[in-house]
Amino acid sequence: MADTVQYRLERMSDELDDLERRGLFTRAELAEVVRRRRDFEFRLRRHSPRKADFLDYIAYLLRVDALRDLRKRAIIRATPNPTHSDEDNDTNEDGKKRKKRKKKWAKSISDFAGVLRVLDVYRMATVRFKGDLDLWFRYLEFCRQKGHGRMKQVMAQAIRYHPNVPGLWMYAAAWEFDQNLNVAAARALMQSGLRSCPESEDMWIEYLRMELTYLNKLKARKVALGEDVKTLQKSSDDSGQWKEENKELFMSLDEQGDSPKESGLEDVALEDKEDLFWQQGVLIIRTIYHGAMEALPSSLTLRKKILDILNSVELAHSEELRLEVMDDLKKDFSHNEDYWDWLARLQLSDSTNSSTLNRKEAVLDKLNKSIQVYDEAVRKLPTSKMYSLYANFWLGVVFSDREDSISLFHDADFDASEFTSAILKVFENAESCGCLSEDLACQYVSLCLKLGRSEEAPERLEEAKNLAEKLCSGPLSQAANLWNLRASIEIKSLATATGSASFSEENLSSLFDLFNIVLPKLSITKAEGLWHTAMKLFSHEKIYFEKLVKCATLSLSSAGGSDCGASVSSAFVGWVLQKDGIKQARKMYKRFLALPRPSLKFFQFCIELEASLASIGNNDGLVNARKLYDSAISLYPQERELWRKYYDMELTAGTSETSNAIYWRARKVLNDSTVLDIPRS
Repeated sequence: MADTVQYRLERMSDELDDLERRGLFTRAELAEVVRRRRDFEFRLRRHSPRKADFLDYIAYLLRVDALRDLRKRAIIRATPNPTHSDEDNDTNEDGKKRKKRKKKWAKSISDFAGVLRVLDVYRMATVRFKGDLDLWFRYLEFCRQKGHGRMKQVMAQAIRYHPNVPGLWMYAAAWEFDQNLNVAAARALMQSGLRSCPESEDMWIEYLRMELTYLNKLKARKVALGEDVKTLQKSSDDSGQWKEENKELFMSLDEQGDSPKESGLEDVALEDKEDLFWQQGVLIIRTIYHGAMEALPSSLTLRKKILDILNSVELAHSEELRLEVMDDLKKDFSHNEDYWDWLARLQLSDSTNSSTLNRKEAVLDKLNKSIQVYDEAVRKLPTSKMYSLYANFWLGVVFSDREDSISLFHDADFDASEFTSAILKVFENAESCGCLSEDLACQYVSLCLKLGRSEEAPERLEEAKNLAEKLCSGPLSQAANLWNLRASIEIKSLATATGSASFSEENLSSLFDLFNIVLPKLSITKAEGLWHTAMKLFSHEKIYFEKLVKCATLSLSSAGGSDCGASVSSAFVGWVLQKDGIKQARKMYKRFLALPRPSLKFFQFCIELEASLASIGNNDGLVNARKLYDSAISLYPQERELWRKYYDMELTAGTSETSNAIYWRARKVLNDSTVLDIPRS
């Protein structure tokens, strides 16, 4: 290893001599450079070099080379140019000075040795870490920035090791197209990449964009040459004026001048040539489209992207291709709800006939087109998702505070009340055909509440209450979110009726009856939010709170050791601790711990409670924490983190005897001597 490092350092001697001869570095600085390079070379030659070792070496080499370049520029700026103002100066002497100055700062080994050394380190790094894509891209980017001829070789190596990475193919094609100006090579790379990665949507899109960019470049070339007959043809008036101004440049070969008939024939020939050119462009795009559809027949996203690209360009016969794409979309995705949603929203960007209407009428016309598409969609595809997308569209139209709101309607000064009946009809149709999901039902009820914030608020609130009650008693009787919404509406309705936040005994009884209906019916995992709402509501009502605890005990006994059950039981203990103190809180958590297999999370909550009390001087806290740890370990003996926390508590608050006892118990149960630290004496 030392011989290899020494050999590599000796190869730097010419570079170092050149740096010293030019005055870019002093001998002491060069000695420091050699020392640092030796350290890096030894790090690279060890048994298992890390990726960071290579990157650190590269970063150091780049810093040194940047410093060399800065010093070189500073010296060149500081060197005085030979003066030519005085005629008495010897011209031969000035010429010698210029030649000497030019010779001193001509390209030498130190100008390119740093780049070559970085490339060599990258080569070693990629040999060592062939599978690291980040390293390959760093290597490629460095070659691109320096314009080094090794770029093609590195790209070929990277693609050979990673033929199934679309990003490498696209990077290589982009370099050939933009930097190397080789369209044929870029096209060949993209086609090879598509054969290796036919299911990459990004590659198909980038290939299409590359071909369109190439067509645009050819179009710009035609503009410069004046060959385009249609939109790109030079103005005949400008051309005639230029000929008139520069007539001395032209030699008359025919006294009769330009014949109108011959000019017309020439225009026809150019138009035919123009049509042929753009037809070939459309043919290329059509070929790419059909290839993409064959490779990814079920990708809706790919087809939408292709259509967006086609809408952004103007080519001859491109409208036919757009219609073909739209027909294929309808044929292949008429069973897909996302397709119908996209198609309906696409109508909002349609500018057909909008110029003849005022702004509000144009927006209404677009809205009607979208509604027609949605109506056709729910007829052909009556599913919960389709109705949900339809409802979300209407909510985006009506409410401007939503993330998916449609600004087109808010800018046109529409009143939300204009669309109230239409959006309610969507929810009613979903309910009538049995497509009302839990989320859709919650949106339905929430819509009634939002509409209730107008002048008809009490009536709308009562309507929302009745609607929630009807939905909860139907097929959605197990929908926890809907029940939670219904409970909040009931509480709000009673608070509005009484005019205060406190409830009468009759109101509390009716609310408890509501919770008593739903809580035993739903699993504690689904009804976690309802439990917290009920605890908050009845926390200061001792009788109802005790009834709620009994109901929770039954639900927790069937839930077992679930984390949601631990959240509910911990909340009960927290409310009791806040209201009645630690003694009642201990009774409460012992009551829950007596249930079948309490969860580890609830044990940890109780232990943290007792440990925090012990830390502030509560004498019973440490004793109870030990009992809780012992109970938890008896149920979960293989939980290493539990043993570790128990041991840490004894190290902090216990004695050496208790900590040693826990240490040896853990080793015996877990059969692992490394699970805990060495016990302290």
